[in-house]
Amino acid sequence: MEPLTWTGVLGPVLNPILMAGVAVLILSILASIVLSFVPSGAVAQGDGTLAARRTPADWARLVMQGALWLILAVILIYLGGGIVIPGIENKGIIGALSARFLPVWIALIVTFALSIAFKRRLGLYGKLFDNPIGMAGFGLVMFWIFTALSVGLFDWIVTHDPLTAVSGMKNKVPGTPLNGAGAGDYPYYLLGGDNLARDVFSRMVAGSFVVIRIAPLATLFAFMVGITLGLPAGYIGGRLDTFLSFLANLILAFPVILLFYLLVTPEIVQTGIPSFLAVVLFLFPIVFLVVLFNARFFTEPVKRNTVVAVILVTLGWAYLSLISQPGTPVSFMPAALDLFDIPGGILVVFVSVVFVNAPTVFRIVRGLVMDIKTRDYVAAAQTRGEGPWYIMLWEILPNARGPLIVDFCLRIGYTTILLGTLGFFGLGLPPDSPDWGTTINAGRKLLSIYPHPAIAPALALLSLVLGLNLMADGLREESLKD
Repeated sequence: MEPLTWTGVLGPVLNPILMAGVAVLILSILASIVLSFVPSGAVAQGDGTLAARRTPADWARLVMQGALWLILAVILIYLGGGIVIPGIENKGIIGALSARFLPVWIALIVTFALSIAFKRRLGLYGKLFDNPIGMAGFGLVMFWIFTALSVGLFDWIVTHDPLTAVSGMKNKVPGTPLNGAGAGDYPYYLLGGDNLARDVFSRMVAGSFVVIRIAPLATLFAFMVGITLGLPAGYIGGRLDTFLSFLANLILAFPVILLFYLLVTPEIVQTGIPSFLAVVLFLFPIVFLVVLFNARFFTEPVKRNTVVAVILVTLGWAYLSLISQPGTPVSFMPAALDLFDIPGGILVVFVSVVFVNAPTVFRIVRGLVMDIKTRDYVAAAQTRGEGPWYIMLWEILPNARGPLIVDFCLRIGYTTILLGTLGFFGLGLPPDSPDWGTTINAGRKLLSIYPHPAIAPALALLSLVLGLNLMADGLREESLKD
């Protein structure tokens, strides 16, 4: 079999159009920059008023927008053609990649269609679809979330085992036919092979599941810790605020990267410190939810007791399964009752992310509470005789959701970068893990000769973090309009 081309049968027709669009885009950008220094003109009308007219810079910007739309249209044709054109050789590398992501495209279309149709009923999330920047960021983020779910839950998209090497495929370029491909094997390495002859595309896709499994959940746990401690610190103040702020400042006094590296080093892991941190930190979601619903249904004892009992039983079991890990100082759950079998490296990284991010979230929540507690509706709740936790959780916290949601999105991006950095330096996760940082580190050793093993995961990491930042910007703009 011959190696795949990038664009398949569509290339001879669309490649010249794409190149022309790129050339026009570059020239129009340069022209727009140069012509922006030319003063704008105005035409005097019969009534003495001035009417603005298009300047050369305006025309350059219109050409730039047209070139962008042309490039986008060509890319969409490449992606769509990969789904409908039969035969991998006819699809090309881009078309074959698009066909592998078909479940993701379907999920994205359904998500966007439903979200736009019901956006007026979806609060701040629905308003995100009034913001083009936010929509673009949301699309990038959901692309990787759906990819991770497809890989982790259904084993879709991947073409080969991300941990298995194939003889003769070491450092092969994208589109190389698979040596000795059987009847049930995918016949190509779409993005080439790495220095251990593993499929770069499958490792990139499988790496998304590692990132999505850690970054959002770890950030959520950090927010649970920060909110649970930041609410009383800002609302009650006094010695409690002084003590908790001192602890937060003590942790933040260490450089974040250095503290992260310290927590995941093998010497610290062997002492059992991450396991004991997990015992404390993983308790906060239970405390938060119990206090939340106890305050909400305090005047309805039957409903309150039922909800609290359900939370304690279900989350308590999950909590015990999380903190009990074989081979660590905290290991007590029988195998038949243990709900989770989390690899030790992932648990250590998870705990480290929560521990490092929680103090920053605490300070943000504390500052918001100190501002919001002076509002009239808080005074009205105090006049009604509401308890402190009800006021904190059901009056103050909902009104602080905008900045917290924005920070949550940004913090997931920071966590993703931290995970990539740790993997790059070989800390925390196993050395054969397909996470993006480890894959970039493995590929950078021959970067000048074979750049594709490092470029693919680097672009994946870039796109996810970019999407999170764009979505955070969109949410910030929409929350300011409330």
